Amino acid sequence: MAVKIRLARRGRKKMAIYDVVVADARAPRDGRFIEKLGTYNPNTDPASININNERALKWLLNGAQPTDTVKAMLSYRGVLLKKHLQIGVLKGAITQEQADEKFEAWKSSKDAAIGGKVDKLTKAKEDARQKALEAEAAKNQARIDAIKAREEEAKAAAAAAEAPAATESESPEASAEGEETQA
Repeated sequence: MAVKIRLARRGRKKMAIYDVVVADARAPRDGRFIEKLGTYNPNTDPASININNERALKWLLNGAQPTDTVKAMLSYRGVLLKKHLQIGVLKGAITQEQADEKFEAWKSSKDAAIGGKVDKLTKAKEDARQKALEAEAAKNQARIDAIKAREEEAKAAAAAAEAPAATESESPEASAEGEETQA
């Protein structure tokens, strides 16, 4: 019986979430499985991978073959490195302490890289939010300035309309007074 470590799809349409399962190679994709090792959610950024590393390592050492996608996830989580180191321990090439030191060094550097990526993503999101806020403030200020300019133009036009009307109303009286004095 060939045993595979593979993904089983679940979740709604266009929002898939996958279970990482150990199953007989002949079983259907979403069908019967031997053991569930964890979950994989590609919808988050970065993708969420929750796998029981010890159980996955046990299955790998017992001969289970991971699919390409699961192999990449196990490599990302360090399970394949741990398997490689454990095989070296079993062959006598290195001691268990040396293997543990190498794995911990790799894990600390990997955690730092993941933390850096998460920080970079949150900083980019915050910068984009700040730029959008500044653009909105500039747009609002431009609207306020345009409204003030229209109000000033309306006041100037009203004042200009009143001024000629006042001079026209004064002009006939002045000309009428001028006629009276001449007569």
